[in-house]
Amino acid sequence: MFTDAHVWEGTARRLTAAGAQVRAVTLAGPGRPRAGDGPEPDAGAHAEGEAEADLETHIEEVCAAIDAVTGAPGGTGGPGIVLVGHDYGVHPVLGAADRRAERVARIVCVDAGLPQDGVPPLAAVPDQSVRALPAEEAAAGTTAGALPPPGREEWTRWGSTEGVSEEALDRLTARAAPQPLGTLLRPLRLSGAAAAVPTTGVLCTANGVGIDMVQRLVDLGDPALRALTGPGVTFFELPTGHWPMLSCPEDLAGVLLRAAAGEGHRLTPPGASGTPAHLHPFPLPVPELPRERRGNVDYYFPRPGGTKGIEGAEGAERVDGPRPAVVFVHGGPVPAGAEPSPRDWPVLAGHARYAAGQGAVGVTVEHRLHDVADYPRAAGDVAAAVDLVRADPRVDGDRIALWFFSGGGPLLADWLAKPPAWLRCLAAAYPVLAPLPNWGMSADSRFHPVRALADAGHAPPPLVLLRVGLESPEIAATVSGFLAAAGEREAEVRVVDVPHGHHGGGPGDPEEEWRGAVREAVRAVLDRLDA
Repeated sequence: MFTDAHVWEGTARRLTAAGAQVRAVTLAGPGRPRAGDGPEPDAGAHAEGEAEADLETHIEEVCAAIDAVTGAPGGTGGPGIVLVGHDYGVHPVLGAADRRAERVARIVCVDAGLPQDGVPPLAAVPDQSVRALPAEEAAAGTTAGALPPPGREEWTRWGSTEGVSEEALDRLTARAAPQPLGTLLRPLRLSGAAAAVPTTGVLCTANGVGIDMVQRLVDLGDPALRALTGPGVTFFELPTGHWPMLSCPEDLAGVLLRAAAGEGHRLTPPGASGTPAHLHPFPLPVPELPRERRGNVDYYFPRPGGTKGIEGAEGAERVDGPRPAVVFVHGGPVPAGAEPSPRDWPVLAGHARYAAGQGAVGVTVEHRLHDVADYPRAAGDVAAAVDLVRADPRVDGDRIALWFFSGGGPLLADWLAKPPAWLRCLAAAYPVLAPLPNWGMSADSRFHPVRALADAGHAPPPLVLLRVGLESPEIAATVSGFLAAAGEREAEVRVVDVPHGHHGGGPGDPEEEWRGAVREAVRAVLDRLDA
C-alpha cells in the first residue's frame, strides 16, 4: 500500500545481476508513476485510474504484466513467472495467478498472509484504527476516494521499520501516494485455480511472526491454515522488519531466487511431527479432581477437608471454608471452533488441578480471542468470568490471583491500570507483554502491559513471571521492557526462569526445568494468596 515500484529497485538490481528477468509493477492510483519494462520505474509517466481504481483494476494490471512476458492469454507461453507480492500486493498477485495459473511457476508472499476467496483486503490491514474509515465508507456504499499515506513517523502503524535506514524511510515517505479505497473494499474473488500453484511465504521476524509461530497456529487446527502444509508450500525467515526490500534487499533477492528454485522450510500437518506444544502433558502430577463447568468457566475445587501446603507434604494444615482462587487465562489468538478447546488443553487444566491440589480453587476461563482485533471482547469475557468466580460462596472473593499465558499477556493491562483490592497477585507464563509490530495496534492501545505498568498512578499487585530462555526475540523484547518498567516502579516481581525452555514448552524441552519452574511459580502465587 501507498508505494510504487521504486521500493523494489535494490532487490531488482541484485536479481538482474544474478541472471533473472525482473519487472516491478506500479499499481494504479493517484500520483503513482507507471513502471517501465525494466526493474526501474519510469518516474515521468503516471498510472491512470486515480482514486477510482479498485482491486479488479490492480488484478488486471498484474495480468497485463504476465501477458507482456509470456504472450496473450491462450498463447503458447509456458509457466515461468514468479509473482512476488508484498503486504497488500499479495491480493492482486493471487487474483492474477488465479486467472493465469498455467503461466505462473510460483507465488511468493513477502510478509503477508494468504488471502481467502470473498475477503476484502481491508481485513488484512494491520492498523485496527485505520480499518474504521474505509469500513464507514463501505457501509455507506462508497468506494471512491483514497486513504491518505502515512507520515514520516506513522509507518510503524503498518509494520516494523526495523532495518530501514533514515534515508530510505525519508524516500518512502516522500514518494508515498494515497491508496484508493476501492482496492481495500472489493472482495477478492478466486476460482480455485491458483490453489495448485506452488507458494512461498517470506516471514519478517522483526514484524512479529516466524516459522515456529505459523507452525503453532497450524497445530491449533485452523482449517484455513491447513493448505500451508501442502507439498508445494515453503517458508523462509528474514530477521528484519516489514520492508525487507528496503532493509535487506540483497538477502531478499537471495531468498526469492531460492524460492523460485523450490527451496524453503515445509510445515507439517497437525500432529504429524509429534504432540503439538499446547497438547503436551502437564509436567507435574495432579490430583484427579472433578470439573465443574459453568458457561466459559471451569472450576476445580480442593477435596473437602483438603490441606494447605506443598504437594505430597504430610501433616499439612487442614483448610475448610471459602478458598482463594487462581484464575488461569489461555493465550491466543485461537481459531474459533478449535478442537480440543483451550479449557481442555493439558497445560491449562493441569495448572488449575495443580493449584487445587495445593488448597486453592483452580479456575480456567475460555475467552473469544480469535484475532488480534478481539482483545476488547476477550477482556470482557475474562472480567465477567472473574465476577462469576468471586460471587461463588465457595470462593474467598477477597483473595484472587489472575494468571495469563502467552498471547493472553496483553489482557494484563486492564488489571495493572486499575487493580482492585481483592486482586492479590498477577502472574504470566511466557507472555507477550506489549503488542507485536504486525498487530497494527495504535500507540495508545489499551492492551499494552508495559505502558500500563509504567503509567499506573499506584503500586501494582505482586507479579510472578515465568520466563523461557529460548523465547523468540520479538516476544523477549516485550518481557525485557516490562521488567524495566517494573524496576522503575519498584514493583514486587518474582521471575521464575526455564533457561532452556521454548515458548509454550514442548517434547524437546528439559522436563526437570519445567517441573521446577512451574512448581516454584505456582507456589509463589499461592504464597501471595496466603494459600
